[in-house]
Amino acid sequence: TLDLTCRRTPCFAKFSEMEEMVNMEAEINEVQPLLLSMTIGSTLQFYFVGKKCEILQDMNRHLEAILKEKRALRKRLIKHRCQESLPIEATFHKCIVELLTEAVTFIEKLEGHLQSVRSIPQIPHMMNNMDTTLSKTEALLIELEELTEQILKWEELQKEMYAN
Repeated sequence: TLDLTCRRTPCFAKFSEMEEMVNMEAEINEVQPLLLSMTIGSTLQFYFVGKKCEILQDMNRHLEAILKEKRALRKRLIKHRCQESLPIEATFHKCIVELLTEAVTFIEKLEGHLQSVRSIPQIPHMMNNMDTTLSKTEALLIELEELTEQILKWEELQKEMYAN
């Protein structure tokens, strides 16, 4: 009878099962946010990797287009221009020659004018140099006059000595 009345194990077994289930749920609740954050992180990572891949593909397409344009430009530059020029009627040949000579003279005059315009900021410095040069020239002129006077005096002395 004692054995029959002592049926506590099924009760405790149920309790231990319930305790295990609660522990498992706690573990699941702990692991679930980590799994969720990991899946969100990996999903975001794949999203951004996809975006970066799209950007790189766009850049690649752009660079390929530039390279194609560069090749085409090189081909055009290597070609002789005379093959692509339009023919000029013989009646206009004289006009073209005159136009070219006028263009050459225009360019020469333009270069002269550009040099004049470029020298405008240097005018004050050039004026100072001219003033300095003028004062030096005046000093040399005074010295030259003095030397001329001395030479003339010396010449007169020489004449007097030869006359005596």
